[in-house]
Amino acid sequence: MNRLLKIIFFGFIIKPIILVILGLNVRGRKNLPLNGPAIIAGNHNSHLDTMVLMSLYPLSIIHKVRPVAAADYFLANPFIAWFSLNVLGIIPLIRGGRISKKELFKGCHNALDNGDILIVFPEGSRGEPEEMSKLKKGIFHLINDRADTVLCPIMMHGLGLSLPRGEALFVPFNCDVIIGEPLNSFDSSDDFVDKLTVIFKNLLQYCITRPENSD
Repeated sequence: MNRLLKIIFFGFIIKPIILVILGLNVRGRKNLPLNGPAIIAGNHNSHLDTMVLMSLYPLSIIHKVRPVAAADYFLANPFIAWFSLNVLGIIPLIRGGRISKKELFKGCHNALDNGDILIVFPEGSRGEPEEMSKLKKGIFHLINDRADTVLCPIMMHGLGLSLPRGEALFVPFNCDVIIGEPLNSFDSSDDFVDKLTVIFKNLLQYCITRPENSD
């Protein structure tokens, strides 16, 4: 039943809005992992980020795409909690508590073991429109020791202007989605942050909606 709800929601609501009304410039689509276990690592400054990333996938496998989301936010309200768990299929993550990394990422590991594709935002929370925040090390602790799991970096630009933090309505604004080549090797958590930071900066150069590229 949840799979059907997800297909209906994305097929009849999200995909038409994202792909027709909003409009995306997608580059590097061949790099998008269509089979799990895999982790999508995207920059984050809009409520639309998750919807855009999920809309890249065909409806036939969208049930395998699972956003990792903060439990304190998405499970605080009964309706939002039901929608998040049953329609979006989120994996709730408990932030700020005294909990071991093993327990913290238990749901994520179970999903990866099931061949799912996780969506994770290494900045942790939404930043200012079109500005990158400092990356956190959480994904490294999740992907470390998982040789079977690749990490796919994706840079998005324009969504922070379409639906910035604190706004409820979005405005049509052409947006970029630049999909980088998958990674699966990091020497340490610091190495992870350094490499991913450089990759995001490199991918940003291909965003045609940037003011520098608008000529």
